[in-house]
Amino acid sequence: MDLFEYQAKELFEKHGVPSSKGRVTDNADEAKRIAEEIGKPVMVKAQVKVGGRGKAGGVKYAANADEALTHAQNILGLDIKGHVVKKLLVAEAKDIAEEYYISFLLDRTNRTYLAMCSVEGGMEIEEVAATKPDRLAKVAVDAVKGVDLAFARSIAEQGHLPAEVLDAAAVTIQKLWEVFVSEDALLVEVNPLVRTPDDQILALDGKVTLDANADFRQPGHAEFEDKDATDPLELKAKENDLNYVKLDGAVGIIGNGAGLVMSTLDVVAYAGEKHGGVKPANFLDIGGGASAEVMAAGLDVILNDEQVKSVFVNVFGGITACDAVANGIVGALQTLGDEANKPLVVRLDGNKVEEGRKILADAAHPLVTLAATMDEGADKAAELASAK
Repeated sequence: MDLFEYQAKELFEKHGVPSSKGRVTDNADEAKRIAEEIGKPVMVKAQVKVGGRGKAGGVKYAANADEALTHAQNILGLDIKGHVVKKLLVAEAKDIAEEYYISFLLDRTNRTYLAMCSVEGGMEIEEVAATKPDRLAKVAVDAVKGVDLAFARSIAEQGHLPAEVLDAAAVTIQKLWEVFVSEDALLVEVNPLVRTPDDQILALDGKVTLDANADFRQPGHAEFEDKDATDPLELKAKENDLNYVKLDGAVGIIGNGAGLVMSTLDVVAYAGEKHGGVKPANFLDIGGGASAEVMAAGLDVILNDEQVKSVFVNVFGGITACDAVANGIVGALQTLGDEANKPLVVRLDGNKVEEGRKILADAAHPLVTLAATMDEGADKAAELASAK
């Protein structure tokens, strides 16, 4: 989960990372009041999860509250690379002597953590890497040893930060590592990390990506979710602990196991080529549990997608046997009642497959069609979707 800048700074404050004081708002008049409370020049900053805000006119300096009001009025509603500005951060403007760059991230290629540091801050780090690669330090971080003050100082040295600020930079870098580890982050980035004229080191911007797989031990992270920007179907699926991703197609997919679901997407896409280019509408993995409640929750999400014209349930019985899956489907259709109004193609295989098929055959639900193979089921689901 990517955070807005103001959310990243909330985590910075929690871990003692020095920054500038300010507040977020979605109202221009409130932006003026915040500037009045700060009583100093401020920066009015668009809150969108995309880079290049400054170049797009989304970051403005305001010498007083009236200027803050004008900038807020101009920035709210601004489209920045497809992201419409709905919130602003109004923060105290700081005198800047120099701008640096620091980040911690998960290095998947080398299966470790990575620190990146550069004296060339304030510009896109990709540009620094391309034009001045010698000015960007890439330092592997041992997951067990972590980053203490001595190592943090070494990172700053390798990034060519001036000797006069190495100690102060080390303190901030070590605290940013604390944010990275304590908050289960995949990325913590500050650009710019600034040096003030009196040699303070401040994180004037912040980009944080949190690991959603760690949500179970980070209950406080739920408050950071941008529900306004989240697809309502994905939000409903998350509330029911379903592994769901919405796609742009007409055949709803339910399967048990990520690998099986991915294969099902491919097979449906291939079959859809013969039926007017029909495509899968979603990824939905119900995992090992195919009870009536789980199946009902999954069908409820998929059937409420207006793009869905048919549903393909593709399940391989293992720990959860096919008869339990079949009972789950029958129970789900009973639970949903009139909400179940789109054809379902069901393919069962594996443990107790004959029993499962018999349960569905005996139920004789008018919306359910049984398929013997995955290819047959995909073709039938695509055909039904194209006929709608």
